[in-house]
Amino acid sequence: MEEKKKGREGQEKDRFGRTMHRATCADCGKETTVPFKPSEDRPVYCRECYQKHRPKRSF
Repeated sequence: MEEKKKGREGQEKDRFGRTMHRATCADCGKETTVPFKPSEDRPVYCRECYQKHRPKRSF
């Protein structure tokens, strides 16, 4: 589980010091946090739903 800390402006930081932004998963509707500022024109997924949408890796 990721450790979250509050930054100077009250924004959450993850254990690597990245600023985390709140978002709602486009599939299940669960609130999640992501290390980028979400835009309205692209869907954001929670960890579980992202695994379903993730491109298949070819080796």
